[in-house]
Amino acid sequence: MELEFLGTGAGVPSKGRNVSSTALKMLDERNEVWLFDVGEATQHQILRTAIKPRKITKIFISHLHGDHIFGLPGLLSSRANQGGNTPLELYGPVGIKEYVETSLKVTGGKLGYQIKYIELKNGGEIFNDKTFSVVAGKLKHRITCFGYRVTEKPRTGELLVDKLKEYRIPNGPVFGQLKAGKTVTLDDGTVLDGKDFIGPDKPSKVVTVISDTRYTPEIDKLAQDADVIVHESTFSNDEKKLAYNYYHSTATQAAEVAKKSHAKGLILTHISARYTGKSAFILQKEAQKIFKNTKVASDFDLYEVPFN
Repeated sequence: MELEFLGTGAGVPSKGRNVSSTALKMLDERNEVWLFDVGEATQHQILRTAIKPRKITKIFISHLHGDHIFGLPGLLSSRANQGGNTPLELYGPVGIKEYVETSLKVTGGKLGYQIKYIELKNGGEIFNDKTFSVVAGKLKHRITCFGYRVTEKPRTGELLVDKLKEYRIPNGPVFGQLKAGKTVTLDDGTVLDGKDFIGPDKPSKVVTVISDTRYTPEIDKLAQDADVIVHESTFSNDEKKLAYNYYHSTATQAAEVAKKSHAKGLILTHISARYTGKSAFILQKEAQKIFKNTKVASDFDLYEVPFN
């Protein structure tokens, strides 16, 4: 899994940062890309990456403020024109369906694929299949807002090909059977148990995305033992009163969440335009005093999960 940041600014776009959008790239795991928020001009940002809109299968909207959704109608329309004909799931607070459908109706937009709307009223598990689950949690913003916890389920270990070399088995159906854990009898009568040739299971990974919010205990549940937390950090702790008044978080508060939750890494985003250029590293240094493995994200940053 990889995180790619398409927009890391707060409120309005600036020369250095576009507004909110984060891509979770799961090409090896599912051959899919999931987006978290779609701020204005997200599709323009995507043009500067290797992301293919047709690979985007799920979009998770935190809340209905414009800097998190104004790019959605354009992206959805462009996806239809760029080979995206598979269904798309759109998660978000009540009202997201009306917003998208009204935008498409007024502009005469028609999509060549189906959108499945999952409007959220409360937190809880919102998606679960054999490879991933997603839990939503209610945050504390001026309007209804959700954070998300994405959990990859443990994966079967890789086939130990080197261990099979001594049996001189050609790459083919036998490899597939052993990979599936089956018992195979070779032409010379040798019996191989697939379980003896599979490496240890790959542990699950957890990615937590926390958008605009004051601190609330719900964040701790979403962030517990996460491999990486993507957390809004609009202000420094010197402006914690301003952060509180606007229902936002400081870098210090994000770091306290990461430390308390025993996370492995923290990435700060949703940076106020007052922190231009290198001044954004003020937030990183502030957070690192509490939680060392912290980075402040910039547009187009790419991080492996977990990241070091």
